Amino acid sequence: MKYLLLIATLVAGSAISAEALANAQLAKSKNCMACHSVDAKIVGPAFKEVAKRYNGQKDAEAKLTQKVLNGGSGVWGAVAMPANKGQVTEAEAKELVKWVLSLK
Repeated sequence: MKYLLLIATLVAGSAISAEALANAQLAKSKNCMACHSVDAKIVGPAFKEVAKRYNGQKDAEAKLTQKVLNGGSGVWGAVAMPANKGQVTEAEAKELVKWVLSLK
């Protein structure tokens, strides 16, 4: 159900690109959507909120890629993001981060 809502959110109001759909599917397959959504906070922040917070920061892509891989805490509250090394490759993490940062 969450996946269908994600696709509906991405499609609403604009044409969806094949790349955006592929990235949404990658996020789902890597279990990102268990804690995040595009528009609303679940356990972690909405991806659009992440994009807004890091908008214009030159090191955002590198910083967030490391957070995806190694986890982190304290930026969005008390709940820590677990490390994803072993489940997500560095290339996949970079692709996911680029997609998230594009959602602003």
